[in-house]
Amino acid sequence: MESKLVTLKIDNGIAYVTLNRPEKYNALNIELFQAIDKTIKKLHKNTAVRAVILSGAGGNFSSGLDVKSVSKSMMPALKLLFKWLPGNANLAQRVSLGWQQLPIPVICVIEGFCYGGGVQIALGADFRFASKDAQLSIMESKWGLLPDMAGLAGLRQIMTKDKAMQLTYTADIITADKALEFGLVTEVHDKPLEMATRYAEKLMQRSPDTNAAIKLSINKNWSGTLRSLLSRESLSQIRLLLGKNRLIASHREIKQSGKPYQDRQSGW
Repeated sequence: MESKLVTLKIDNGIAYVTLNRPEKYNALNIELFQAIDKTIKKLHKNTAVRAVILSGAGGNFSSGLDVKSVSKSMMPALKLLFKWLPGNANLAQRVSLGWQQLPIPVICVIEGFCYGGGVQIALGADFRFASKDAQLSIMESKWGLLPDMAGLAGLRQIMTKDKAMQLTYTADIITADKALEFGLVTEVHDKPLEMATRYAEKLMQRSPDTNAAIKLSINKNWSGTLRSLLSRESLSQIRLLLGKNRLIASHREIKQSGKPYQDRQSGW
């Protein structure tokens, strides 16, 4: 049975994923963590999905961790933090890192509150489109904690170190415009969901295999060694050259045709 805490609607190749706990401002309890994790895994297997738009129900993205819910007993905390090896991702980290690992573009729509764990999840997306009234905060230090949901994997790629430390030390709540200035969000719009849909449709004009290869290349090579960068670029390019979507892309450009792409190759 599918969880009602995360809704998934696929329309013309775009997967609309919505955190659906509006009465709690989409605060993250253990069940919501698990539902997000399952949704990411489901999307990874669906090669027909071309883009993801992630948002929150009720005019807010997420107010962060539902502290009362998680602290009722030790079991929820153990489920969130458990991992077999220190270098593996636990459940709390997978709900952020998992979006980066999807071989398709992910756009996060941020409206209203986006605090703590909400920011960590949003940092897993490739793009963040915020509403003008959005409020964001890396809030963990307020509770005597540090951000531990792998959001830093995205944060270190989009923001200077001093700005990241400033926001993390202070737990300040900032406006969408200030978040744009800092690099925390990609764009600010009156209607961010509408703009995210338009942008997803634009990205879908390119081969899904090309999009997968570009995302893999940039995410893996952004801070990797030159040797691994050269190797990964060459291997991905060979795979693209042997794929049918590369021929379709050329046909679309040369013939100005609307020939549809095939589903994404599995294994990216």
